[in-house]
Amino acid sequence: MVTGGAGFLGSHLCRAAVRAGADLVCVDDESSGDRANVADLADDPHFEFVAADVAVGLPERGSVDVVLHLASTASPVHYLQRPIATLRSGSLGTLHALELALTHSARFVLASTSEVYGDPLVHPQVESYWGNVNPIGARSCYDESKRFAEAAVMAFRREHAADAAIARIFNTYGPGMRTQDGRVVPAFIDQALRGAPLTVAGTGTQTRSLCYVSDTIDALLRLAASDTAGPVNIGNPHEVTVAELAERVRRAAGSESSIEHIPLPQDDPTRRCPDISEATRLLGWQPKVTLDDGLARTVAWFRGERQPATDSRSAASH
Repeated sequence: MVTGGAGFLGSHLCRAAVRAGADLVCVDDESSGDRANVADLADDPHFEFVAADVAVGLPERGSVDVVLHLASTASPVHYLQRPIATLRSGSLGTLHALELALTHSARFVLASTSEVYGDPLVHPQVESYWGNVNPIGARSCYDESKRFAEAAVMAFRREHAADAAIARIFNTYGPGMRTQDGRVVPAFIDQALRGAPLTVAGTGTQTRSLCYVSDTIDALLRLAASDTAGPVNIGNPHEVTVAELAERVRRAAGSESSIEHIPLPQDDPTRRCPDISEATRLLGWQPKVTLDDGLARTVAWFRGERQPATDSRSAASH
């Protein structure tokens, strides 16, 4: 079972799991995901879509071996608009997913986030770092919902010996992202393809580490198949400034867009880069797709989506 399976990461995960031979139930309420993202799986006998809100409850199934809990908006635009729903999916939704996994003695994997580190004072971020998070800031609805979710996983492990794990996912990008979701890669690509100025927050010296979606999915599946509890950082340790990223996107898109500096959002992290030693040691995992290669693939997908003949295609068809 994949909760949030019609979202960006979830749809890629569903597709990879079905192709690997899994019988899969995709659960999504389509508040931030879209059933069209998994439309290519609709006729597959090994795939089932269930419309449900994890904060309300999860469908009962005769047998569940693995629960991958991804149900949560990850877009700053969406969680700033729907902070209470974001808190509910991270708290009630996580408890419901853990209870279902416990009932079936299933492996449980939480898709947590690098946002639990906040604006980190330790660099690169290691799993033992507790973070530097503003618990009442605008972003706290997302950050704290994930921190609660991690606490819930560990409580179920301690009290019920649940087979549960935590993945801390750093910035992931690739085909299927929405242009207006507030994340830097789709925003820059959309602007570059339109010939609009690329809006760099602040001076652009803040850093991000960007992992191509296929690498992130590979790590999640490896974690699900392991007995590792985590937390485990999943991300690309190659650090790049936002200003450099803008230049690379312009180059990938063949764009002559200018650069425009805008104010920094509240609590925007100044540095973000994972230490992936644990993922390498425990899962035998390292990212394979370079930033330039991943940007080229993502730009090509966005460019295809802009063509009138392909506007009706779903994100999942690529």
